[in-house]
Amino acid sequence: MNYEKLAELLFPNITKTTEDYEALYPQRDLKEGARVTRFAPSPTGYLHIGGLFGALVDVLTAKATDGVSYLRIEDTDKKREIDDGVSAIINGFDSFGIDFDEGVTGFNQEKGAYGPYTQSQRAEIYQTVAKDLVKKGLAYPCFCTAEELSAIREQQEKGDALIWGYFGKWAKCRDLTFEEIEENIKAGKPYVLRFRSDGQEDKRIFFDDIIRGKIEMPENIIDEVLLKSDGIPTYHFAHACDDHFMRTTHVIRGEEWISSVPKHIALFKACGFRVPKYAHTPQVMKIDEEDGTKRKLSKRKDPEAAVSYFVEQGFPKESLIEYLLTLLNSNFEDWRRANPTADAFSFPFNLKKMSPSGCLFDLVKLTDVSKNVISVKKAKDIYDTLVVWAKEYDEEFYTLLTRDEEYAVNILNIDREVPKPRKDIAKWSEVKDYVSYFYDEIYTPDYTFPENLQKEDVAAILKAYSEVVDSADDKDTWFSKIKDLCEPLGFTPNVKEYKKNPDAFKGHVGDISTVIRIALTSRKNTPDLHAIIALLGNDKVKARINEAIASL
Repeated sequence: MNYEKLAELLFPNITKTTEDYEALYPQRDLKEGARVTRFAPSPTGYLHIGGLFGALVDVLTAKATDGVSYLRIEDTDKKREIDDGVSAIINGFDSFGIDFDEGVTGFNQEKGAYGPYTQSQRAEIYQTVAKDLVKKGLAYPCFCTAEELSAIREQQEKGDALIWGYFGKWAKCRDLTFEEIEENIKAGKPYVLRFRSDGQEDKRIFFDDIIRGKIEMPENIIDEVLLKSDGIPTYHFAHACDDHFMRTTHVIRGEEWISSVPKHIALFKACGFRVPKYAHTPQVMKIDEEDGTKRKLSKRKDPEAAVSYFVEQGFPKESLIEYLLTLLNSNFEDWRRANPTADAFSFPFNLKKMSPSGCLFDLVKLTDVSKNVISVKKAKDIYDTLVVWAKEYDEEFYTLLTRDEEYAVNILNIDREVPKPRKDIAKWSEVKDYVSYFYDEIYTPDYTFPENLQKEDVAAILKAYSEVVDSADDKDTWFSKIKDLCEPLGFTPNVKEYKKNPDAFKGHVGDISTVIRIALTSRKNTPDLHAIIALLGNDKVKARINEAIASL
């Protein structure tokens, strides 16, 4: 077989060589040990939490080594692609602060010197490498129809084939002559280009997975399709070309790709490319509520599978990143305690410290992490972020917040920016209810007073307080007034005294403040009551007290 002649027959329009692209995409000028990573999604739907998980690993690995991370869009499977799928991916990353050094940045937009970073724009590169493989006798055209391939599969299923696929005696087009190939092409027969594997069934390969250690697998013996009949590459071939010419040093991807490693290593070697290092990350799992077993997060069953869920709920981007980092490296929480104000992306992430077993995604733990994150934010920062969220997801709340910015910021600042801030808020969708008693438009009174108090006593407390309230009082003056109300009403200002002799009193100073709190906020538990009264003002406080008395 004259492979040079065959290559010209199959690729008459390809004039470049692999060497031309080696010159176009030279080795990156990075320090020794710097890692080049890529996240390479297909635009087939929303950004999955597992995708954010994987992208975070790529970005952190590159940052920790002063390397480069890039975003590549693998859009060769047009049947599964959705309209504007790229924007869904980009927006998902933007929402949580994932910033790649290179790659696709938007529709028909990208940055970096190793592009195009969208596979559908790299057809000539794949066909150039494919032509070189044909020249080396490592690729050939296959004219088998879908029916013929199905027949081969049926024979393999009925027979003694150890694996199913196009290889060995089943590879009907592997040894066609040049004349047969030329005749088929002249006759207009469609064909794919296949890899001519030299793998053997009795041989095995070994590779070191950074997360999982040494892995042993059978050699690849399948003559994989490289180019489909329309000239578009398969995932396996395209990613080998792209990872080489984009100078990827570390291929980090989900564990479901482990089974493909033998064919990928075979392709890299056949093309004369250096094999990258592999790290296969664990899947993101959850506990199934029905049977208590672990399972993968499901797009169909679990709303939290979509990154957009966390955006809509209003989890701060820092919260989700912080939580994912606790799943990625067990030492992150110790690092965070030692570096409470440091940017999470400065964490010295280490692939080798990732667990190979599935990561359990726990919304309860995420909520706890998020409460901590929000608790240390400044009120103005919270306001600015909250307004942006509310504008998109809660128009009524947005209107209230922006009507009086100073008032809203003061509300958010109660029990904040202190040594031990409250940890009541986990996401922006909770804030409206949390602050509702400050806005008449969204406040619903609920006068459920303590059962240990008589209605007459509740009314007496409220009436007495309405006569002395002054929202301008400082905290000490305010509390002195609360204590002064106690004895005339049959209560004690001393809680310890009440506990020693509860029958001697109707209650204690805590009960007095609880009645006032409920009358003003309809809640038994709120941030600092003095601060609430100062913000509500005398008129509103007296009006609510009168409404509470009337309800009795």
